[in-house]
Amino acid sequence: MFTSLVMAKIRAYLRYRETVRELSRLTDRELEDIGIARTEIENLARHAA
Repeated sequence: MFTSLVMAKIRAYLRYRETVRELSRLTDRELEDIGIARTEIENLARHAA
């Protein structure tokens, strides 16, 4: 049970990092086109994970 909790936390963290990485690669114009400000990336990634 403890192991599955730890693995779930690790997977969530990896999803968070991947989301941040992908959104950070976009230009400000591309982010604006999808309605995201660069300052929102970490919060959006945290919510998505």
